[in-house]
Amino acid sequence: MIKKRIHKIVDLIGFPMDLGADRRGVDMGPSALRIAGIEQKLETLGYKVIDQGDVPIAIKEKQKIANRKLKYLSAIKKAAGQLAEKVEKSLARGHFPLCFGGDHSMAIGSIAGVASFCRKKQMKPGVIWIDAHADMNTEETTPSGNIHGMSLALSLGLGHKALTHLLGFGPKVRPQDCALIGIRKIDLPEKETIKKMNLPVHTMADIDKNGVANIVEAVISTLRDSVDHIHVSFDLDCVDPLVAPGVGTPVAGGLSYREAHLIMETIAECGCMSSLDVVEINPILDVKNQSAEFAAGVVASSMGMRIL
Repeated sequence: MIKKRIHKIVDLIGFPMDLGADRRGVDMGPSALRIAGIEQKLETLGYKVIDQGDVPIAIKEKQKIANRKLKYLSAIKKAAGQLAEKVEKSLARGHFPLCFGGDHSMAIGSIAGVASFCRKKQMKPGVIWIDAHADMNTEETTPSGNIHGMSLALSLGLGHKALTHLLGFGPKVRPQDCALIGIRKIDLPEKETIKKMNLPVHTMADIDKNGVANIVEAVISTLRDSVDHIHVSFDLDCVDPLVAPGVGTPVAGGLSYREAHLIMETIAECGCMSSLDVVEINPILDVKNQSAEFAAGVVASSMGMRIL
């Protein structure tokens, strides 16, 4: 069972990756979040913030695609491995790693780093995946070859061994120790895999019927009794495009402004989140950095910011 943890030092780790997706622009996401004042918001909440800079990633124009079903595999493996090491070192120092991208292939590295840390401490990791997409494709099922649509599957041990066994082991997390929230676009093969693995998925239809508060409280209650470390992976496209237009793969009918904040406020009240991803911020598609500013506010909510 997770005890309430207090992390006083936050490590900011940028991951300016757009190799996992077709649409350009998400590589500027870390810069957009910095401009939106993420560091200042956290300092206002009483945290010491250390900006660890960005994981170095070569641009697309300098890369070649060797496998159309696994685009830019080698470069993504290298960058994800570097991120995993940074995350593990941050946790070993007793810090809170806040990773921001960049496309959702970032989660391959961040979850690997969390899992490696937990493995050495004989702890069990859990993942809350907040996203419009399940990201449960593999090279056999992918319609695009984009690795950002495979991130959760790879963390669960499905897919190419170069990525499932990042840092030398896999899977990184068990299906029963995950929870997906806000899902509304799933490919047919993904649906079959989700059902086969009995992966806990809470779609937007579930949120409409049962309310976001009830769902997130149930997720937290289940995970805090079964895992030792909760990692949250927040894809900005979980939110409706009317709220956050600057995302790589927008899908209509997402979370509202308040629903997204309520999820993160509830997670903060639990005191059981020990690492966080924020991904898919695309300044090219944004309006006056609106989406990055929203994302910075959501992060602040997850770290303790309250209305009153």
